[in-house]
Amino acid sequence: MTTVFPDGFHELEPFADWAIQGERARYAKRVASTMEELQAFYDVAFPLLQKGTVYLEQVAMEGIGEQDKRLLWAFCSLVTVAFPVEAWGQPRVPDSGPASIDAVVEPAV
Repeated sequence: MTTVFPDGFHELEPFADWAIQGERARYAKRVASTMEELQAFYDVAFPLLQKGTVYLEQVAMEGIGEQDKRLLWAFCSLVTVAFPVEAWGQPRVPDSGPASIDAVVEPAV
């Protein structure tokens, strides 16, 4: 069976669509998602964050494998959904209207 994520992270497989390269794409998925979808991803990914951090600290970024890359992107997506889940209760920033902030430089992984 082919998996999206490395061994030890099978719980994330139903959320493979959150393994998104690029901050803009992760933000677009967040605002297009329901709070129920954000909460479901958060509830599975957040308990794995420490284990994932320890795992990824052992991975060399030069020549990083596809499964490891997707795990890194999934945890980047977790960061993107954390504030809406933990504080706002909605995918968009409250009272911000159409305002946005775009990352102009981000890791090239």
